[in-house]
Amino acid sequence: MTHKSVKNIFIAFILNLGFSLFEFIGGALTGSIAILSDAIHDMGDALTIGLSYFLEKKSLKKPDETYTYGYMRFSLIGSIISTLVLISGSIFVIYNAIKRIINPVSINYNGVLLLAIAGFIINLIAAYVTKEGDSLNQKSVNLHMLEDVLGWFVVLIGAIIMRFTSISLIDPILSIFVAAFIFLHAAKHFKIIIDLFLIKTPHDINIKSLKDHLLTIPDILDIHHIHVWSLDGLNNYATLHVVSNTSPQKIKKLVKEELKEFNIIHSTIEIETAKETCEEKDCHITESPVTHHHH
Repeated sequence: MTHKSVKNIFIAFILNLGFSLFEFIGGALTGSIAILSDAIHDMGDALTIGLSYFLEKKSLKKPDETYTYGYMRFSLIGSIISTLVLISGSIFVIYNAIKRIINPVSINYNGVLLLAIAGFIINLIAAYVTKEGDSLNQKSVNLHMLEDVLGWFVVLIGAIIMRFTSISLIDPILSIFVAAFIFLHAAKHFKIIIDLFLIKTPHDINIKSLKDHLLTIPDILDIHHIHVWSLDGLNNYATLHVVSNTSPQKIKKLVKEELKEFNIIHSTIEIETAKETCEEKDCHITESPVTHHHH
């Protein structure tokens, strides 16, 4: 995560905010609901992106005593909020479009055409500016931008067709397609974030094959208590117990080298000898040990 990409989010924020104001005026003048609902959508985007900007900046802070793991997850909060905005935004657009299909309204097609061209170009620039990011938050900002480009492209095509055929139903029908597309993408994105908060094993790591891999290291007798999780969907963390009778330093070095191949950047390894009985061998967190006497 670089400072450059944080700056890019800021540029996208300014572009979007300015543009959504311009859209509200344009939508009101042309009487196109596709553009007005897009204005609301863009306004939501702009606010979301502004929020992402602050959270992404915060997520770059170095770990300290309050947040020993660092601030990476702050960026996820931005991602959650923006994904929810997208989901509710697309439901809102679909609802309005259906109302429009039932009660069609006349539209100023030339105005829509001009707005659509402007919208398409501006959002294309914003999408290009934000395409660098790796973090989930930046990906969701970029997704916002891409779907805006797509949305405007569709409005543009619709405006061209309506301009020559005067079929105003095209306006709401197209906006339903775009909204459905946005909804599906956002829902998929939302699941990824929820998995991270539930400390689910990262999708690219198979605990069993990781264990088999580590057991091929000479002098390792057993491995248990493996936990792998991710803070931000990019950096993986692991803790594990290794049973071995050789030099702990050597074993640790070998294990860490293996873990790097699994994209695990931060690991805590507890080394036990064969004679030791591991207190938490089976890791039954739920069963309270009988040995705890209350005094």
